Amino acid sequence: MFPLVYEINTRIWLKKLSKNHNCSITLGNIPDEEFAFFSSCGFDLVWLMGVWRPSEYSKAIATSHQGLRSSFLEHVEVVNPSDVASSPYSIPSYTINEALGGEGELRLFREKLKSHGIKLMLDFVPNHLALDNEWLPEHPEFFVPLSAEEYLLEPESGFEYKKGSYLACAKDPYFPPWTDTLQLNYAHPATRQMMTENLFKISSLCDAVRCDVAMLILKNVFNMTWSHLKQPMTEEFWAGAIRAVKERQPDFLFLAEAYWNKEWELQQQGFDFTYDKPFYDHICHEPINVEKLKGHMLAEWEYQKHLCRFIENHDEPRAAQKAGLNNRVAAMILLGAPGMHLVHQDQMEGFRLKIPVQLVRQAPEPHDEELKRLYRQLFALQKKKVFQEGRVKWLELTPLAHHSHCVSFLRFTPHEHAFVLANVSNAAITVSFHHPSLQGITTENLKLLSSSGANKTGDILCNDETLQVHLSAHEGVVITL
Repeated sequence: MFPLVYEINTRIWLKKLSKNHNCSITLGNIPDEEFAFFSSCGFDLVWLMGVWRPSEYSKAIATSHQGLRSSFLEHVEVVNPSDVASSPYSIPSYTINEALGGEGELRLFREKLKSHGIKLMLDFVPNHLALDNEWLPEHPEFFVPLSAEEYLLEPESGFEYKKGSYLACAKDPYFPPWTDTLQLNYAHPATRQMMTENLFKISSLCDAVRCDVAMLILKNVFNMTWSHLKQPMTEEFWAGAIRAVKERQPDFLFLAEAYWNKEWELQQQGFDFTYDKPFYDHICHEPINVEKLKGHMLAEWEYQKHLCRFIENHDEPRAAQKAGLNNRVAAMILLGAPGMHLVHQDQMEGFRLKIPVQLVRQAPEPHDEELKRLYRQLFALQKKKVFQEGRVKWLELTPLAHHSHCVSFLRFTPHEHAFVLANVSNAAITVSFHHPSLQGITTENLKLLSSSGANKTGDILCNDETLQVHLSAHEGVVITL
């Protein structure tokens, strides 16, 4: 019911594998131990980020962009031209990058995943295409036009694709334009048809898509952002496009990158899962905002069960750096909560350096073996029926003063119960709670997993339907009956 997803930065992954095995590794000759790793973790989906043909314009912009270069130098001391690539979200066409092995090798990789019971997820970027995309100059109508006056007023807002003709660079309305991309015009029916056909093509290569900034092409958002257009967008894209793909492939999954509380709206248009940015914001806040997290996790079940939860991805800071001392308890809360769970490459190992998506060389970092063991244990728990199907209820703790310092919730089915408690403060606390499922249960009947790896036998008491637990600073436990 709730898939476990592993996100891979494909270009960096293949470079690392090639270096480690002292030979060229592409999608067609991935070593068997990589598939064994995916399988042993229990991943249901592997998301290969950055497989599409790269944009030459995007690489040129990335190479010369001073702000990006500064971010590269924060990661590696010396940046060589070969270390920089185009943004994986500036796509000229939906064809597989030949340097990674091309379409034939992607199909081999997918078949190998399938033999391990794992599905493949790829990216779909609905809002924009690269400056050097395959539809120009023949089809300028697919893109948002820009007048010469608008271009002269703000040159970075547009692109002169032919002499005296301008198109708008793509943008999020709250940020400057993405200068290596062009904004697709969803007010034009031909654009919607062209992008639906791209979805058909992508869906023949994989089992799921992660749809980049999906909320930007909601009708109300698009019309607000591009209000200068003479003809507004009159028809939603997602509902029809998702329906058309699922008529061909009923089990195909759609995941939306969603912000601005647009999750429910996108779910209503057919998305199977949507990013849960509020969960991320609450759990990675310093200190963790327990009350807001509680309110969010007690939302309607129909909304909750379609959320994709994460504590890092390629757009966000590394969890080990952002969550700090609460990194382990954040992982425990994440994998104890309902919804799709997204785990980013090197998250399990506790890496701390966020990699700019245009950088294809990764600095070495120490591995946190204890964190890696904890994730393996949490993955095993996540597969249990109570965590796959169980609803959520917040636990009322005694003393009440500890409510603001402890995330505490119950996952339950009619026949199973599991308790998740996480002390997110700098001081040790002792809490207790009452629950009918504890009737007749003794300490010996309980299975405990601590984020610290400690044996908690001496820190827990259970009698008369009441459980008392001592938690060290920044420690979490999962208790199953």
